[in-house]
Amino acid sequence: MTAAALPSTGAVTGLGETLAFFLDPSFSQRRFRELGDVFETKLLAQSIVFIRGERAISDLLKLEYSLQGWWPESVQQLLGSRSLANRNGADHKARRRVVGQLFSSAALSRYSPSIESLVNDLAQELQEANGPIPLAARMRRFAFSVIATTVLGLEATNRDALFADFEIWTRALFSVPLALPGTPFAKALAARQRLLDRLKTVLQTNSSSEQGGLDLLSGGLDEAGLPLDDDDLVEQLLLLLFAGYETTASSLSCLFRALLLNPEVEHWLMQDLNSSDRPSRLDATILEVMRMTPPVGGFFRRNTQSIELANVAIPKGKVIQVVLSASSSPDQTDLETFRPQRHLDGSFQQTLLPFGGGERVCLGKALAELEIRLMAVGLLQRVQLHLEPGQDLNLQLIPSPMPREGLLVRATAR
Repeated sequence: MTAAALPSTGAVTGLGETLAFFLDPSFSQRRFRELGDVFETKLLAQSIVFIRGERAISDLLKLEYSLQGWWPESVQQLLGSRSLANRNGADHKARRRVVGQLFSSAALSRYSPSIESLVNDLAQELQEANGPIPLAARMRRFAFSVIATTVLGLEATNRDALFADFEIWTRALFSVPLALPGTPFAKALAARQRLLDRLKTVLQTNSSSEQGGLDLLSGGLDEAGLPLDDDDLVEQLLLLLFAGYETTASSLSCLFRALLLNPEVEHWLMQDLNSSDRPSRLDATILEVMRMTPPVGGFFRRNTQSIELANVAIPKGKVIQVVLSASSSPDQTDLETFRPQRHLDGSFQQTLLPFGGGERVCLGKALAELEIRLMAVGLLQRVQLHLEPGQDLNLQLIPSPMPREGLLVRATAR
């Protein structure tokens, strides 16, 4: 069968498409309905092929040899030219193998007691609060504390200073890369330099100790024969902060938002958490959150040769954005409903890739999954959360899904 030509929105400058992309949450879904599961458009003068669906994504992941990683210019600059995220080929694989040791099973076992302690601290803070607390902000601080304190071995004072600059840096990752004075991107570049300076101090102070996991990183670099250049290493640490933070904060916020909006699911889940059996209902609930609000809305690749995706021809050199929201199907009419049971009764057969896919899957995936489970069990068993009325519970989607008004809650002891 001859591959079909690549459908296009016909955008010339991409200005209108760019505005729609940032302002319309259903930007890609509208175009998928009109053009199919593979189409091309233009954003910020960059031609981008959007893909979704089981077949197109499966085809893509089978073609790793024809693909490279790619990020928008703003992300490339803010992560840095030495960053693992901006490397390809053997250079990328070697560094990923080394950096991945910070998220190995042995490393996660080392981190678990500290994570549980941070969960207990949050539960106590929620119970002692005199008024409503923005839970999403607490989840962001928790996720950052885990990666900064538990993994990197930072003391509280350094961690708090780092967090303020990290939030400035994160907000501009997907922005227009114009460093004009006062713009978010200019502020992010300045924050990035402060972050790198602080991380270099951390590296020089903690890498030879067993506080955190930096001893695993430095040892792995020695074994791989990679250069121990501080400027190189601090850019990897900056990526680690992002990989172990943003996806986790988003997933936790969306998990508790979903439970607060669906109290019958929380009741169903609590029956399992309070039993002696493995909490399979928790696994199903987390999967359902990931299905409806994946922490990574998509990921990018560039094809180094002509390929076919879902019988659509993609010319060489295209930037491809994979959209990870689950696609609809004729035999599943309730996909807009939050129903974790679908992951236990066999009615949901689609492949979920909430942390991306292929050889460039999110480095922080294993740590995020551990944090989510420890937080869900620890918090749900200790406190009952109550939504503050009158707030906007819609999600902002960039860089990751997060409740717009912070998910204001009050807590009582169980």
